[in-house]
Amino acid sequence: MAVRIVRLGSSRHPGEGVRIGTVRRPPRGVRKERYAADDWYDVWYPELSPSPELVSRAQAALTESEWKAFSRAFRAEMSEPAARHTLDLLATLSNKADFSIGCYCEDEARCHRSILRSLLAERGAAIE
Repeated sequence: MAVRIVRLGSSRHPGEGVRIGTVRRPPRGVRKERYAADDWYDVWYPELSPSPELVSRAQAALTESEWKAFSRAFRAEMSEPAARHTLDLLATLSNKADFSIGCYCEDEARCHRSILRSLLAERGAAIE
């Protein structure tokens, strides 16, 4: 059992389980009833995405120092009680069930999902 960190819209892995979209907005030009069928996500959970202001900062981050500043700010958002509780829940569930979380970004190293990976690992999540 484990959580897998994925790029939304990519082909599903065997045994991946429920795919959770941790993005601020649904995919453009895709009908709601196609989200799961087209491998975007089964459940949309924008509470684990950066705030709109931070999304803009992440997209504009060209240097390593700008990315680190975004990372610190996103970690601060994820330290709020509701986000903390959700991360604790997902870390615990990862030891009992298969599921995935993801975002649209092509490069995980420059995506908030890399930070979610770290936050889950820090909580003892089983990560594929």
